[in-house]
Amino acid sequence: METDTALRALAALSHESRLAAFRELVQAGHDGMAVGELRERLDLPPATLTAHLNVLRAAALVHDEREGRVIRVRANYLQMDALVGYLTENCCGGASVCAPAASCKPRKKGASR
Repeated sequence: METDTALRALAALSHESRLAAFRELVQAGHDGMAVGELRERLDLPPATLTAHLNVLRAAALVHDEREGRVIRVRANYLQMDALVGYLTENCCGGASVCAPAASCKPRKKGASR
């Protein structure tokens, strides 16, 4: 991943509503969710969600497709993985075993650090 691409992705995620939307879509899995369902979960006005999704789309973090009258939005896991890879590519100076790796495992919701 190029630095400018990483910067766009990080900037897109730097807003509370966009980060919440992206996290909901990641949690939804490969099926994604309808824009209306996402809007209800986030309790955002339709135009506001549209603007936030446009920023996430521009950063290639989400993509969507029309299914009849519904627009389904999905997280772009390849882009997410590329961003995480970019952020950790030089972790521990490239050592095969890295102490922080143990702390990179996802926590269960509500678990303390």
